[in-house]
This record gives sequence, C-alpha cells and structure tokens, in this order.
Amino acid sequence: MPSQLSSRHRLALWLLWFTPALWSVNYIVARSAPGVVQPHVLALGRWGLAGLVLAVVARHELWRQRQSTVKAAWQYLVLGALGMLICGAWVYRGAQTTSAINIALIYAASPVLIALGAVLWLGERFSWRQAAGVLIAMAGVFHVVVKGQWLSLGQVQWVVGDGWIVLCMVAWAAYALLLKKWPSPLGATARLAATAWGGSLVLLPFAAAEWLSADRPAWSATATWLVLSAAVVPGIGAYWAYGFCQKVLGASRVAASLYLGPLYGGLTAWTVLGEPMGWHHLMGAGLILPGIYLASRQAPETAEP
Repeated sequence: MPSQLSSRHRLALWLLWFTPALWSVNYIVARSAPGVVQPHVLALGRWGLAGLVLAVVARHELWRQRQSTVKAAWQYLVLGALGMLICGAWVYRGAQTTSAINIALIYAASPVLIALGAVLWLGERFSWRQAAGVLIAMAGVFHVVVKGQWLSLGQVQWVVGDGWIVLCMVAWAAYALLLKKWPSPLGATARLAATAWGGSLVLLPFAAAEWLSADRPAWSATATWLVLSAAVVPGIGAYWAYGFCQKVLGASRVAASLYLGPLYGGLTAWTVLGEPMGWHHLMGAGLILPGIYLASRQAPETAEP
C-alpha cells in the first residue's frame, strides 16, 4: 500500500506540469471557433462526446455507484454549470474578442482564489514555502501582463472578452473548491463522466437556441475537428488529470499548476496562432517555473503518509 500511494503521488506531481499543456489546446480551439461553430454548440459537442467516452470507460463503476450518483445529481449539475457551461462556452465567447495569451494570463490568477478558499473554507494548511511559491509565480504573471514595464500597470488594455474570461476564472476557482468540498465515492474517470453529463444537460437549452438561430454557420469538417480536439485533449485529458491530482495532492497545491498557463498559453499562441511573444514572457516564465515548484511542494510536517 505505501508503494502504491507513493506511485500515485509521483504521478500526480508529474501531471501538475503536464495538465496546463493539455489545456493550452483549448486556446487554439477557442480562437479558431468564431465563424465556424457557436460557443454553446461547441461546448455541448465537447462535453457530450467526452461524457459518452468516459461513461463507457467507467460504466461498471457508474453502475455500482448508481444510487449515490443519483442522490448527488444536483452536485453534478452545479459542477457542470461551473466547469462546462461557464468554463467552456463562456471561454469560447470571450475568445471572440480577446487573445489566447490574455486567456492564459487571466486564468493564472485563479490559484490565488483557490488557495485562499482552500485555507479559509476547506481548512487546508499552507506552508511558508508554498506561500513564497505563490508570490514568486504571481510576480511572473504580473511581469507578463505589464510586458515587463511595471509602471504601466494602469495602462493595460481590456476588452469585452477579458471580462468573460474573468468570470470564467472565478467559476474555475469555485469548481476546484467544490470538487474537494464534495467528496465522492467515484473515481476520477467516473466522476468526470457524471460531471460532463451534468454539464451537457445545463448546456443543452443554450446550444439549442444557438443551433436554431438564423445566423448559425453551416456545419463543416473544421467544426467537427474542433469539437473532437476540445473533447479529447482539454476535455477528457486535462479535466481527468486535474481531478486526479486534486484528489491526491489537495486543492491549494494543485491550483499552483495553473501558473504554468501563461507559459504554455504563450508558447501555443506564438507557435500556432502567430501571436507575438517578447522577452517579458521569457522572464515571466523564469519566475513562474520556480514558483510553481515551491507552491506544489509540501512541508515535511504536513506531508501525506
């Protein structure tokens, strides 16, 4: 048993660095979707497909735990509204007017809310080393936001899309905290399947309204590809990995992994979308990387057995 726990712990620590890279694929999808597929239709396709695949994989566990799952149905609807409606469709809506790097940067602020909520609401302990890591990482985030010019903080330009992403960032913090607040007998795969179906139900009326609208773009191979990409990589892959890490490591420690968002998001925006990257991004990464390392470490006195 100790070796099994140690293996799970090592896997979770490794996934902390890999999960934000999976999410960065969603930035490409979000920026490619306008004019191709509508936000709620894309989100419903993403999570409907992901929920179907996950349900097939975890079908035996879902059947065994069907009574407890039905009792907790309202929780999955709430989680689905936060994680799939707001952090799904609203991200795609925001991406219509803001850049991929801005999405990554704004999301990078969510660990502050998650860490604060984990300490005040969930009773998690937060060591001085983790706090220092958060401060260092946040310094890196702000360095990127102000393009290395700290005196120009008040001149940062905001657009409507940035406001949508701010709402998504707050919703993500609530989603992460509720995952920990509401313990579940389901494993990571089965729980994500139930949450995906809850999110699909919440998304359904909004997607139907978009589908029936007069200005709906014709369905195309590109739209199909965007739905498949969003379902498999940032859908099944990233959400499963995040849920697994949080179950093993705790909400505040896993939240620190989101500080990698500006780094991966910036690289994605630069290499795939052609958005500019400057020295301030590289210098910010030089703060973000050691910051997340410290924030994800646990002090000896609080280490898990």
